[in-house]
Amino acid sequence: MKTVKVYTAEDVIKMTRMRSGELKIGEVVEATKGSWKDDLEVSSAKFVIVGIPEDIGVRANYGRAGASSAFKPAIESFLIQQCNSFLNAKNIFVLGEVFVDDLMEKALMYDPKDKNDMVHLRQLVALVDEKVTEVIKTIVEFKKIPIIIGGGHNNAYGNISGTFHALNKKINVINCDPHLDFRQLEGRHSGNGFSYAFKNGYINKYAVLCMHEQYNSKIALEQFKNNPEQLFYNTYESVFVREEMDFTKAVQQCIGFVKNEVCGVEIDLDSITNVPSSAKTSSGISPIQARQYIFNCAKHLNAVYLHIAEGAPVLSHIKADNKTGKLIAYLMSDFIKGFEVK
Repeated sequence: MKTVKVYTAEDVIKMTRMRSGELKIGEVVEATKGSWKDDLEVSSAKFVIVGIPEDIGVRANYGRAGASSAFKPAIESFLIQQCNSFLNAKNIFVLGEVFVDDLMEKALMYDPKDKNDMVHLRQLVALVDEKVTEVIKTIVEFKKIPIIIGGGHNNAYGNISGTFHALNKKINVINCDPHLDFRQLEGRHSGNGFSYAFKNGYINKYAVLCMHEQYNSKIALEQFKNNPEQLFYNTYESVFVREEMDFTKAVQQCIGFVKNEVCGVEIDLDSITNVPSSAKTSSGISPIQARQYIFNCAKHLNAVYLHIAEGAPVLSHIKADNKTGKLIAYLMSDFIKGFEVK
């Protein structure tokens, strides 16, 4: 089973718009020269960038396709940033993509509006899970920290599963998301990555920042109510509508809940106002608040990965709009910088 579409050093340079008298991140980062596993094992880099260009999980959750389009503009935006004293680009390894081309092609055969086809789409998501699990497991076994971009939030399952199997222990997870993604175990899709990971014993504690009160089912909310030692959320409305606490306090609450163990860091870009995604919101947090969340997670947690999910630049009403890619690049940089100020 092919799991990785490798980006070579030549590929990275092609994506880097160089300029005389300046040094860009893409000119400094490491990339594969031969076998990606061999190169990664001996690399001194701490962070490994990998994309998942798929949206099968979104379609299998009755969402709008488009999350497969996030990684390319994100990595290009990241690589053309300046290499300077604020970020150590030598500490970064660009791996490439989880290979999902074969599964994306098969997904085109199925109509999400057809019940029988939906069964097949969800089976394909389970195959995506296997590939993501294997790639993340390998990266974490080499004591690296994956920065995972693109695809539906179904890929949280593979991130958690891969980390669990690499460390051989349950992990904590923090997620900034309007949705708990704790839907029923009805076949894999982008709305139940965390409920499947919890049921399979991969998660110890799970905290959700600024969940939207009217966009989560009664069944999901009851699971959190019945498992207060392991499951926690605060809500967007409690912070920004009723003003029961400020955003900084809300972030501290979630970080405090998951702080005692290694922790995966997740953000769904549909938590940010008007960012193109499968479930774009008109009432979310701001880009700077998203950046603060990511930075503080990296600074205060024993973070084992970052996952930026659901961005869908192709759904932007502005053609050739790269704002989403640039926002993802900011979040990637903030995560790396958070480690450097510990």
